[in-house]
Amino acid sequence: MSAANRAWAPPDSIPRPEIVKLSNETLDLPDIPVANREDVFRIRALEMDWDIGTMTYAPEDPARIPKAPDGRRAGIFLLHGGTSDYKSLEPVARMLATKFGFKVTLMTFPGRLYLLDPSRDWPGDTLEPDGSGRTPLWTKETHITRDQYEVARDEARRESYGTVISLVAREGTEFYHRMAAWPVAFEEALRESCRREFDPSEYALYVHGHSTGGPFAMIAAQRVANVEGVLGYGSSTFAYIYTATTGDRWEFPFNHLRLRTWRDTARYLYEGLKDKGYGLPMLMELTMEKWEVGKKRTNFKAEDFVHKNGAGALEQAARVTARRLKMSGADEERLVARYLGYLRELAGPGAKPVPPVLSLHGLDDDTVTLRRCCDALPLYAAMDPAPKVACVSLGAGIHTWGLTYDDLPRGIIPPVCRLWHDAIVGGFFA
Repeated sequence: MSAANRAWAPPDSIPRPEIVKLSNETLDLPDIPVANREDVFRIRALEMDWDIGTMTYAPEDPARIPKAPDGRRAGIFLLHGGTSDYKSLEPVARMLATKFGFKVTLMTFPGRLYLLDPSRDWPGDTLEPDGSGRTPLWTKETHITRDQYEVARDEARRESYGTVISLVAREGTEFYHRMAAWPVAFEEALRESCRREFDPSEYALYVHGHSTGGPFAMIAAQRVANVEGVLGYGSSTFAYIYTATTGDRWEFPFNHLRLRTWRDTARYLYEGLKDKGYGLPMLMELTMEKWEVGKKRTNFKAEDFVHKNGAGALEQAARVTARRLKMSGADEERLVARYLGYLRELAGPGAKPVPPVLSLHGLDDDTVTLRRCCDALPLYAAMDPAPKVACVSLGAGIHTWGLTYDDLPRGIIPPVCRLWHDAIVGGFFA
């Protein structure tokens, strides 16, 4: 193969000076005029309504959208992580659109978008002094009342997570049945969001899920026909691979909604500052300052059971839903199989193969590590057919996107966007 026809290939590692160079080159690119719009729509899944919200950024002139190797326009679909909503990835979407011309759609997880205020900022704190907790808005009209849950505290993971605080939905309540049904609503939301924005005849689509969003990006990669590749940064993968490479499994029942608190802010902040010599008082001040801003984002999490291989919880959720819908035995088993199918790749006749995966890892990401990606390579290789997977170490960056440096004034976002662009147009995913 000639050099002119050779597909772009990532190195195993990119040192910090090169990361800085990629960042500067990206920031120096002229801005492309971009328009953005919100789309809030309702889907029906498991005989329940669900309101889904997306934000799309695209060049005002569609001719500016880059082409995939097959000649279709290149679109990017982004899923945020376990703490937030679409706003955590807005800087990434804007960078991809304004510097490279991609059409980019961000989807907020079901129940995570604050539909009652145009700012989409959540009010108050995740756990209030009166004992009430922040709960999902699965539709604009669905309000979970205090009598539908209890508050539980678990210290088994205190060394890493601090005290885990969860809202435990009481059996038979709206909260309980929504917690049992959301996985299918999530799948249907992925399908519908991509259908609305990326016509397969016009777009080759590339998906990214940050952290907890990663397993859902892998779900979309096989269930949305025009997904051609998976874009990773700090991205987890299929749940069974997560368990195999970390030894961690989420054993809570399906009706536990985990509340994120200042403890999670401290956990991620520590990644980037642990070697800076800061005293504990300063770290505490920085944590609380960031939490004052961060608590405007969603900060509750139902998705651990898909992220962390909670097979027992998912089976229980499926059977609770089957009983609610009065399903027959065969239909109930099919629903259980559908839920458990979210934990690993689809296989067998008619299954779409897992597309190529480009997995980038920040040097100081202690959450989704390069080592975990490398340890997963034999599991990818065992798939039939085996996808192309690249694990790349970046010379900067923590698990979250927001940390900036003197030599990286926009953090890790510009170099990651540049690498994604080069991989797409350079044929890595072809």
